[in-house]
Amino acid sequence: MSIFKLKNVLPVKVYDELEECLNKNGITDINMIAHFVAQTAHESGSFKTVYENLYYSTSGLLKVFPKYFKDVVIATSHARNPKKIANKVYANRMGNGDEQSGDGYKYSGRGYIQITGKRNYKLFSDYIGDDCVLNPDLVATKYPMESAAWYFTTNKIWDLCKGSDYNSILAVTKKINGGTHGLQDRLAKFKTYFNILSNP
Repeated sequence: MSIFKLKNVLPVKVYDELEECLNKNGITDINMIAHFVAQTAHESGSFKTVYENLYYSTSGLLKVFPKYFKDVVIATSHARNPKKIANKVYANRMGNGDEQSGDGYKYSGRGYIQITGKRNYKLFSDYIGDDCVLNPDLVATKYPMESAAWYFTTNKIWDLCKGSDYNSILAVTKKINGGTHGLQDRLAKFKTYFNILSNP
């Protein structure tokens, strides 16, 4: 299987998780592997981050979450407070309770793709057979790669990973990101991993 070509490229733990995950999901296509590794690498800062970074400044909140922070006063009262930010931004959606429930922060993004929201944690728990609703940190510590593969399957992203052209990478990026944030880095990472995997 071509995945072996990534053995000396990825950290040992990441490679082992990737190999197990791809085998479990029956993924052998070079394009699909390159898309998956490129996107997870981008989303996790080259597999260094398994928790969503919500340490936003006032200006950051106004720019990234204008729907929830409509003026400087509200943004300033939440700035640099990840728990408060998550509880506001993720309240009453994705299966979460209201702001006071604390679900927003409890079920903020984790894993290499950063699954978010109590509903996704419940669905992933049902899939993996481990209670990630009771212990959300399992997604970050035990299942960072498996949760990413589950996200790809659940959201039918594998179906978009058949090509190696710009439009394929754009489509996958939009499905994951909702836009084109970080597209150049995703393109570069895809090219790197694809070249390694396809090299005889």
